Amino acid sequence: MGHNAEKSRTPEVTTRLRLHITTAAEARVRAGHPWVFAESVREQNRNGFTGELAVIYDRHNKFLAVGLFDADSPIRVRVLHRGKPQTIDPAWWTARLAAAVGRRAELFDARTTGYRLINGESDGWPGLVLDRYGAALVLKIYTAAWLPGLKEIATLIRTRLRPERIVLRTSRNVQRTSESRRPRGPDRLRSRQPADEASSAHLAAGGHRHDLQDGRMLFGSKPRKQPTFLENGLWFEADVLHGQKTGFFLDQRENRRLVETLARGRSVLNAFSFSGGFSLYAARGGARSVADLDISAHALEAASRNFDLNQLEPAVAACPHELVQADAFAWLAANPRRQFDLIILDPPSLAKREVERPGAIRAYARLAKLGAARLSPGGLLLACSCSAHVSAEEFFRSVWQGAAETGRRFTGLRTTRHPPDHPAGFKEAEYLKAIYLSEG
Repeated sequence: MGHNAEKSRTPEVTTRLRLHITTAAEARVRAGHPWVFAESVREQNRNGFTGELAVIYDRHNKFLAVGLFDADSPIRVRVLHRGKPQTIDPAWWTARLAAAVGRRAELFDARTTGYRLINGESDGWPGLVLDRYGAALVLKIYTAAWLPGLKEIATLIRTRLRPERIVLRTSRNVQRTSESRRPRGPDRLRSRQPADEASSAHLAAGGHRHDLQDGRMLFGSKPRKQPTFLENGLWFEADVLHGQKTGFFLDQRENRRLVETLARGRSVLNAFSFSGGFSLYAARGGARSVADLDISAHALEAASRNFDLNQLEPAVAACPHELVQADAFAWLAANPRRQFDLIILDPPSLAKREVERPGAIRAYARLAKLGAARLSPGGLLLACSCSAHVSAEEFFRSVWQGAAETGRRFTGLRTTRHPPDHPAGFKEAEYLKAIYLSEG
């Protein structure tokens, strides 16, 4: 089941895939970057199969790194290990899982049962995340390179973490891969035998198409209703089968907690509210009223259910909760008389590709102007971005610009970035940023 970085015993392929990359790519890998792009591969000894290990050698033909090969992705290799050669065997994978879980061991108490256990490249699992929602785990993969070992990964997670169920979520590119081609190649995690042909993760030569329907169960029964979990003592439901990301926006936990401390006595507007997380924290913090604004009726229904889950909290039960279904940009522009003491702007990514970056920067400035104009005198504005292609500096500058265009004076209270269970170990992983402004 292991792979030595120098040698393969896999029956389907007798020679390990060996790559040489450009000098610039070598420098990036040595510096810790986890991706090798297709254009950086200058030489390889044979065609590679998606999901097998590729060993990268430097210009002196010495071992540099080993990673997962993806024949169909611009990111040709996702680095697992660099430095001295190691055997990638079950013990290695077990230790890597234990390390990721261990980094979260002291972060949460019994009042929080929803958080990220593995955050992709930044935890040494490139292209894979694992989130906990109470007794349910959600495994999401962003590269087909994980498919050959999917069954074994699920078994490892099940054995070590003992969840009630494990749900598989797949990115669109993985779904397209599984639907459009019949993958071939050796099992990434086994050295002696290919994967069990009955497994949905089978990628051996002549293997079957994958059952990779987004939301399928890797372990346990499909939940009859959406699982619930605790976050700082508040109950939320997670749409683990079909919801955005893995079912909830766990990465905004720290900003939600900050909003709670700022909400007392204030009227609150939560724009792009999704399932009402910010509003629920504001209500518990003593907000005078909260309004959820979202274009999705499904999201607003989820927000209503989350409020229902927390009616035993006196402050939540006492707080008026308004639901507004509308486009946030249009509603803010069309309702100049509606004012709020605290406005939260947390839109979805406005730049999913680099070419969209300039337009996103302008949109963030416009949104900040619309939000700041709706503030009551002395109000607070929280603006967030989850666009990796827009840097923190560009985003903060656009928010300041938009707020200034209202002609009102603002003071910066603080900025925030990634929470500790969502570490960002390299530049492309840095997507989340937020800024708090106060008028006056």
